[in-house]
Amino acid sequence: MYLDGLDELDQKIIRLLIENARISYSDIGEETGISRVAVKARIQALEKRGVIEEYTTIINPQKISGAVSCYFEIETKPEYLAQVTDILYKNDTVTQIYRVTGRDRLHVHAVASSGDEMDYFLHNVIDTLPGIISCSCNMILSRIKDIKGLRL
Repeated sequence: MYLDGLDELDQKIIRLLIENARISYSDIGEETGISRVAVKARIQALEKRGVIEEYTTIINPQKISGAVSCYFEIETKPEYLAQVTDILYKNDTVTQIYRVTGRDRLHVHAVASSGDEMDYFLHNVIDTLPGIISCSCNMILSRIKDIKGLRL
């Protein structure tokens, strides 16, 4: 299982946080049978180890009028991969970058506030990337299943 290497108590704490990241230390303590202080110490230890990376709010851009989501499959010449990755990483329209199997390939998600903004991104960022061998773009029409992080 994904949580091998964690004791049962830490596993239970993580499951509770996955269900509701805003759950209080007191409520976790009630569910696990330990004090609020002990819960806080365990969560801090999990954060320090990097097991828990962050707590965040996830916005669904498709629920915002006019927002456009696209993903790109980009293949670069090997000597340009780091430069392309750096350019995309610094761009606010880009929400996710994944290095994927295949020679020097990236899977990139981008969200723009409008079709015009996505068109600008395409022509002024994607089309100007150095060392591109191939690039495809797909607009996301609807979100059917989108799981964030680890699910148990």
